[in-house]
Amino acid sequence: MTGKLYTADHQIFELPPLLSWRVTHTGAVPCDSFSVSFVYQKEMAEALKLAAGFAAEEDGTVMLRAVVDEYTVDLDGSGLTATVSGRGYAARLLDNESRPVTYQQATLAEILRNHAEPYGISCGDVAEVRAESVYTVAAGTSQWKAVESFCRTYGDFVPRFSREGALLAGPEKEGRTLSIGEGDPVLSCTLREDHYGVLTEALVIDKTQNRDFSVKNQEMMDKGGQCRRVIYTPGQSTWAAMRYTGEYQIRRSKEDAWTAEVTLPGNFLAFPGDRVALSLERMGLNGTFRVAEAENRFDGRNGAAATLTLKPL
Repeated sequence: MTGKLYTADHQIFELPPLLSWRVTHTGAVPCDSFSVSFVYQKEMAEALKLAAGFAAEEDGTVMLRAVVDEYTVDLDGSGLTATVSGRGYAARLLDNESRPVTYQQATLAEILRNHAEPYGISCGDVAEVRAESVYTVAAGTSQWKAVESFCRTYGDFVPRFSREGALLAGPEKEGRTLSIGEGDPVLSCTLREDHYGVLTEALVIDKTQNRDFSVKNQEMMDKGGQCRRVIYTPGQSTWAAMRYTGEYQIRRSKEDAWTAEVTLPGNFLAFPGDRVALSLERMGLNGTFRVAEAENRFDGRNGAAATLTLKPL
């Protein structure tokens, strides 16, 4: 992999051969991120001071565009090295707060025009989504949250960023499928199931009309769970809206309940949205899962490895 820095005065600086790197793709939040290390020379000082953007490339293909958060220069027994790290373009929206605003039947295009595009974000995919009623962005809300909440509430999807840095504000498209079985060189595999915070009931209350609607998570109740949340909605909520709100809260609470992490040799084997057909009978893992996160790393001692975080479809 190679790296380039983009400076605040619009110069491009080619980094020397990388000694080690880590590139993590999530597509959403937490952000994509990177860290690269290389031999330092004093001629690099000005470029590092002005570094604002970064691009990672593999065989001429962009693997990540990101903002630079930090650089360090280290002197030890091995000589002088520098490390540059940062986050994907979601950081531009996370780091900026919105002013309070209320929309009347806003479209997604309008939300992006006000909360994403002013921060240098280009949109590669915009779904035809419109709010059914009032959409309010509270004071102190990040620009990312303003966009994400609109997409989740009215489109039932999470916006994502492509590796090239474009915002994909539409339902996720299924990527390619990677097969991993007993005969593959699996370096490690961890299965985790965490019931903490998984709701067994969401009680939705409309105080104005003095109505309530309960949605239960029978699967978690059968496991002995007991975790209820009470959600208050704006006045004049319909039964359908209240039921959706409850189902949405339960669905969100289950998103991180089950994960599997598989590490294999190599880099950039899969990306968020891709599928993994997993067959590791020794661990009782057999099925097709979605790649939620992909961490790629390399160093001279251990070589290249990729860790894929998998979640149920």
